[in-house]
Amino acid sequence: MQRVHYDDDHHAFGSLAGEFAVKEVAPHVADWEADGIVPREVFAKAGAIGLLGFAADERFGGVGARDFRYNQILIEAFMDADCGAVGLSFAVHNDICLPYLTDLTTDEQQDRWLAGFVNGELIAAIGMTEPGAGSDLAGIRTSAIDAGDHFLVNGAKTFITNGQNADLVITAVRTSGDRHSGLTLVVLERGMSGFERGRNLDKLGLHCQDTSELIFTDIKVPKANVLGEVGCGFHYMMGNLPQERMQIAVGSLGRARAALRWTVDYVRERTAFGKPIGALQNTRFTLADVATEVSVAEAFIDRCVIELNAGRLTPADAAKAKLWATEMEFRCLDACQQLFGGYGYMREYPIARSAVDARVTRVYGGTSEIMREIIGRSLDLATQHGTTS
Repeated sequence: MQRVHYDDDHHAFGSLAGEFAVKEVAPHVADWEADGIVPREVFAKAGAIGLLGFAADERFGGVGARDFRYNQILIEAFMDADCGAVGLSFAVHNDICLPYLTDLTTDEQQDRWLAGFVNGELIAAIGMTEPGAGSDLAGIRTSAIDAGDHFLVNGAKTFITNGQNADLVITAVRTSGDRHSGLTLVVLERGMSGFERGRNLDKLGLHCQDTSELIFTDIKVPKANVLGEVGCGFHYMMGNLPQERMQIAVGSLGRARAALRWTVDYVRERTAFGKPIGALQNTRFTLADVATEVSVAEAFIDRCVIELNAGRLTPADAAKAKLWATEMEFRCLDACQQLFGGYGYMREYPIARSAVDARVTRVYGGTSEIMREIIGRSLDLATQHGTTS
């Protein structure tokens, strides 16, 4: 079926992103995977042609396009060019971090940060997860003690995407003991005394996406770096999680769609028993299931993007999108990889890289179990509305 939620402007933007991915990214992905990081200049090149911070106001170099379809088609373009991990590094910058920096900042903060964010000179990350607090954001323990004109921050974060490259880290800290109203968001900047980066973590997949431990020791964070109001951090994070989960769902869909394309091409060329393996009934049935799952997920995700743009996307529907897309991705990649036989286990084939890259999608942004909990709570199962005799 034809997708109807994109217009000509979205397609033009997608073409620009796709051309950039093919020319500036795809030839280098293997080197960046070996290095465990994307060079900073890639962000600057992307910013120079308008691929970063497009939702920011024009005075900062953006276009004020608060339309998640642009974010969606950018991720899809990178997935189509087999540059998934790099595209997701951009997605953390654009999709997860930017809403905090446009919606919660003062004019002075915007003047300090947004132009650099848009042109790629300032790379952003978000610091939520801690060694002892993952999906349970209320369990965050990194402390911020009020010291007059600044907060004294101590603690640690882990699994932080863009952690090595980041110049701005939107960081959840605890300013009081209350589990929810005790959380505040502050921006930590590169070069602050006491702000250290631990090792670039050795992950199963997403190798060219730098993922780091961050250590905070008596960092003096000016109160001018507080985002929004003190004590409202939990509320802000929960408000932005639906968009974060849509970003993950879009990436999972794009990776599954790419796997289907690779596998269709492969089974047409590979022969067994004197004919293409695509002619075998098992192959046809397997790929029929994959194609159906991808199409069904695409329809729901596109609808959720429309709801997100309209401000109507509920946390439960965002959880459904992430749960279904990531679990679907895992099923489909496993089925496709099996059809490659031994070649599906070789990292020179994108199906092998994608299979390991996909594993984390059922964990980050909230595990599949947490998604089921959110969806289950929305069903109001513990309430009796009446009895029948």
